[in-house]
Amino acid sequence: MTPKISTLLSLPLPVLALVAAMPASAQTNTPASRVELLERELAAQKDRISRLEALVERQNAALERLAPPQQLAAGPQASLPPVVAVAPPPPSCAAHAPLSALAVVAPVTAAQAPIGLATFAGSGAPSKDVFRIPGLDVSGDVRVREEFNWSDKDARSRTRSVLRARLRATYQITRTLSVGGQLATGDPDDPNSTDIPLTGFDDDLEPSLDQAWIRYKAGGLTAYAGKFPSLFRRTDMIWDGDVVPEGAGASYSVKLGDRATFDAHATYFIIDEAPAGRDSDMLGFQGVLQTPIGSAFKLMLAGAYYDYSLDSVAGADAGDFRSNLIVNGRYLSDFRLLNGLAVATWTGLGERWPLSLSGDYVRNLGARVSADTGFNIEFSVGRTAHKGDWRLFFNYSEVEVGAVFAAFSHDNLGIATNYRMHGASVGYVPAENVLLDATFYHYRPLDSLYAGANQPRDWLNRVRLNMMLSF
Repeated sequence: MTPKISTLLSLPLPVLALVAAMPASAQTNTPASRVELLERELAAQKDRISRLEALVERQNAALERLAPPQQLAAGPQASLPPVVAVAPPPPSCAAHAPLSALAVVAPVTAAQAPIGLATFAGSGAPSKDVFRIPGLDVSGDVRVREEFNWSDKDARSRTRSVLRARLRATYQITRTLSVGGQLATGDPDDPNSTDIPLTGFDDDLEPSLDQAWIRYKAGGLTAYAGKFPSLFRRTDMIWDGDVVPEGAGASYSVKLGDRATFDAHATYFIIDEAPAGRDSDMLGFQGVLQTPIGSAFKLMLAGAYYDYSLDSVAGADAGDFRSNLIVNGRYLSDFRLLNGLAVATWTGLGERWPLSLSGDYVRNLGARVSADTGFNIEFSVGRTAHKGDWRLFFNYSEVEVGAVFAAFSHDNLGIATNYRMHGASVGYVPAENVLLDATFYHYRPLDSLYAGANQPRDWLNRVRLNMMLSF
């Protein structure tokens, strides 16, 4: 029986070719068995094609999970990303990476790694880009110190180990507004020191919120509110570097041409709020002129006036009064400080060896005693900015008992006011962000009338060996 023409025409081309290639005898014998054989072969081919298509779909799905579409489109030679190690995102991608993703299930490429994702290199070390957030700036330092004190007659021989640790952060909210703060060690009741002696039978260190502020910055104007860094150009004679004003402050900078600038600073400092009666506060102003003279010489001139109103002293303790004159639990003098500061810098020996000479003078217009002035002269050579830098520093000070508000002046000496002091230090930077320095203070009371428990003519000595790491 000859197969129907319609049945043969319905067969696929490969099968027709197979039929045409068969011997004539095979084609004419048992037509029913021949059609049945061809149908079985066709079914087997369809099954193989279905399985191949399913395999291709599974492979495509796996490739899409392992690599982004742009890598798959690069052709068969495009390399796939590593499955185990995830590279940290490059800085150019950080600003555009999503903030919400904290983890991923499937491996991702460097360009896809989200901010906040703890990424690791092949060595297992965490990337320095971990927790990088646009607008957030985090820094800090840790300093360890060994201090030695001795004298001839005052029996002040003492050695102590001291630690300071600070962690600060600033976050830019908008183009003009930012917030910031600082955590620091030290006694929260001591405004001019964040150092803490290592003592007390291994008691834990007590941190405190040393700064917390809001800042507005636009053009030449910078304004603060809260507990913020000091805005004044200063030496330690009047303002210790650890003193952080509370209240509000503002600075405005103006360019005068020929690289000269003039800055105006103002601060309202809330010192002690009184439940009843007038508060204690300070209102301070400073003008700063900076101008180059030639190619290697710069001059800075600053004039300031600080007016204290100390009606409330309920929040003060012995560390705040220090060696100012006290009568019936109150300050004898008012403090209306007129201050002048000049700094001359010469860089003719190169950027690594600047020479600097400064003079700082203060007079308290509110003093009730004649001992109302102080001055400090400093000379330095070198800098401590980069690896291999050296700096030498010398200074001489005479500060009378009524010249400065001792609660906020420096605590580098055992005498807060009424002192004559020689100082010298040497600093060295053995590696980036590492500072080693040694400082020597040689001092004694200035006026025997106000020497208190100190021997009037006995020189006291203090040596400090410091190591500080910054990040």
